[in-house]
Amino acid sequence: MARARYEYETSPRKLEPEIQTKKRKQRKKIKIVEDIPRQDVHISREQKIKQTKLTFLVILGFILLLTISYRNSQINEKFNEVQTLKRELSTVQKENEQLKVNIENSLNLSTIEKQAKEKLGMQKLTNKQTVYVNLPKKDYVEAETQDEVKIQEDKNWFEQLWDKIFNNQAKED
Repeated sequence: MARARYEYETSPRKLEPEIQTKKRKQRKKIKIVEDIPRQDVHISREQKIKQTKLTFLVILGFILLLTISYRNSQINEKFNEVQTLKRELSTVQKENEQLKVNIENSLNLSTIEKQAKEKLGMQKLTNKQTVYVNLPKKDYVEAETQDEVKIQEDKNWFEQLWDKIFNNQAKED
């Protein structure tokens, strides 16, 4: 039986007439819809509601994605700004530490003396250059005078006004 199905010819086999008629019948079942003018098409209320909901959801999704992307860009900008400020801070701190070390080195008495001799041409004092000054033993500090000290109390503006009005009347009487 296996040999019966095998064909020895090179030409393609012909389709049986029953198969061709079935295919033609299927093609006839498809209806071609003619273009209906737009005015004659009626969309149901449910379809309109679904369509508006879908449109609203698409717009809402777009706005949401736009907001998220904008926020991420803002975060990236701030992050970059923070990173640059951190780098600047670290360089300023390094400079500050170097300046502190330079100041500590320059405060050494031997370096001060060396710079004074080299740059300014200064020398140490000798006994001939020392001059003694005699001052009288009078005390130059003045003693406190016994003046009355007026203590001014902190008063609000209403109390100050009240005192001015009644003190002026008392002085006039």
